[in-house]
Amino acid sequence: MDDIFSNPTLIFARLNEVISSAIVILAFSLFVYTFTTNLKSAVGRAFAILLACMCFTYAGDVALFKVDNLTAAIPWLKFQWIGIAFIPAAYLHFSDELLRLTNAVSSRRRVTVFIAYIFGLVLVLLAVQSDSLVRDPFYSPGVTQFRAGPFFWVFSIYFFTTLIWGAYKIYRARMRCLTSVLRRRMTYLAVSFAAPALGVYPYMLIASSSSELPVMLLFTVLLLVNLGIALMLIVMAYSVISFEALQPERVVKHNLVHFLLRGPLVAALVISILQALPAHERLLGLPREMVIAVSIVTVVVISQFAINLAKPLIDSLIFFKDRQEVAWITELDRRLLTTTDLQQALENILTTMCEVLRVRTGFIYNLAASQGPRLEAQVGSASSIEAAITSLDVAGLMENQNGHGAHHFIIQNNFWFILLKNTARDRSLGLMGLEARAEIYDLSAPEEALAELLIEQAEQALEDRRLQQDIFAALKQIIPEIDRLQRVRSAVSYVGAPNLDSLTEPSAMDEADFTRLVRDALSHYWGGPKLTRSPLVNLNVVQDALEANEGNSAKALRSVLAEAIEMQRPEGERRMTAAEWLIYNILELKFVQGLRVRDIAQRLSMSEADLYRKQRLAIEEVARTLSEMENRGRVEVETEAVAEVRTG
Repeated sequence: MDDIFSNPTLIFARLNEVISSAIVILAFSLFVYTFTTNLKSAVGRAFAILLACMCFTYAGDVALFKVDNLTAAIPWLKFQWIGIAFIPAAYLHFSDELLRLTNAVSSRRRVTVFIAYIFGLVLVLLAVQSDSLVRDPFYSPGVTQFRAGPFFWVFSIYFFTTLIWGAYKIYRARMRCLTSVLRRRMTYLAVSFAAPALGVYPYMLIASSSSELPVMLLFTVLLLVNLGIALMLIVMAYSVISFEALQPERVVKHNLVHFLLRGPLVAALVISILQALPAHERLLGLPREMVIAVSIVTVVVISQFAINLAKPLIDSLIFFKDRQEVAWITELDRRLLTTTDLQQALENILTTMCEVLRVRTGFIYNLAASQGPRLEAQVGSASSIEAAITSLDVAGLMENQNGHGAHHFIIQNNFWFILLKNTARDRSLGLMGLEARAEIYDLSAPEEALAELLIEQAEQALEDRRLQQDIFAALKQIIPEIDRLQRVRSAVSYVGAPNLDSLTEPSAMDEADFTRLVRDALSHYWGGPKLTRSPLVNLNVVQDALEANEGNSAKALRSVLAEAIEMQRPEGERRMTAAEWLIYNILELKFVQGLRVRDIAQRLSMSEADLYRKQRLAIEEVARTLSEMENRGRVEVETEAVAEVRTG
């Protein structure tokens, strides 16, 4: 360690090693992030190839810092040329995809990109198998490199020609953008476009020897260049990810920043610690491996804690204009009650209530659940609870009205009941029942006060949940519009752009598994999440049926499915074994009547295996009919719109 601090050259060499390692981590992390989040984007895939080329080159650089002789360095020098040889083709590919994004499509450019990749493969073979491109490697700590071969000048001309050509194509793409937002994003790309080339091109081959350049100057320039490359890579990645992202820009920023903080930054800190530790067998009297393990764990844990601590500040900087709204959304997310949250809260309240009253059995029944009344929490004997609910005198319960507004229990069938009300006291949200501890109401004043407090908490939990359900129901209605607005925001603003197709209103009709959606909805025909949460409720034909079904989307979907099933019914008198009645009979018996497969097979005089095969055909017929109903509705709407225009 003392030798390092006494030698500035070693300090800069070590810093360059750390920065090179950090760039490998950054490039690989952005490669994974871009490839996974922008897999369907041609621009994202092309950018991922650029990053992969950088990974090969910088991984070789990091390895060369660790070798101690020329023999060990040669394989890594050749390994670097996988990235160096292919990056010109990757540049042409990336810039061509940007132009295609602006609807400037050219088959000749596409052929040129293909040829460039073939030429890149030739360059790799020349670098690995011959001395034509590079030769006579030299070893010097920190700057180990090949010398230029007789055809290296051809590669240099090709390299910088493709770089300039790619920059020109990005300039053309920027000029084709009509809006300031897209021009700004293209400007970010234009400024950071050269980053991979600056980091990959083998400049030392021009010098042919490390002695031709002052070592301190070389390391200083490399350090500054690498820092600039890291920054430009981040800018470039953000620009690429933003281009065709359907999420709002603030979400793109948030996800990318937190990914960089929790991934590449933490990894770079770990690498820095490893590089800073002296290469001694024992440190602080302990084995070096133990010190390394403790250091890594410490860095990872403390960095995650620091990022979590700084998250509000980071988010306020990312969402500076919308920081108050984002803070409110975050607080809302923290306070939302899921079904499990409600059940756990009510179970805690019920358990405490039973302990206060010294009874063993109790329950809370939710009367305002969106899926209908349901038992939310219970303690003690399930059979006693079921018997109490079954024999409940609802009329008597409603007549007593909880002691005319006070929290007094009503005694029925060895149970104490109380209706849980909303804040306005004009609606029953639930029912609490407790095993009667006495034949008469005998709560003491302290017990009455505590019971009243617990009942208020139960009422508040049920009311909060009901309000949330109302909010969620409203959100379900506007989510399609929000999605459409996000597509409008993400679409490129010029005529004919490929991603303008995303502005087409989405529909369950466009899904490849439309038949599966129909089958799921039919399987829960009389109620269930596959019916109530089915994407089919967004069909226009279902939306049109809402008014006739009291605004209930599940009922509207069921009525549309019933109509589609009824359209399979042949004319004449129904016969169970007739071939023309088979489709309708299967649908009506299976889904409308809900009979078992064995019973249906017996009534239709067929085997169960054959019934399953015919059932698939029946569901496909319903899906086809539903598709025709939807398309017919769209045609009628368009016809009416045209008629209104003509008459207007």
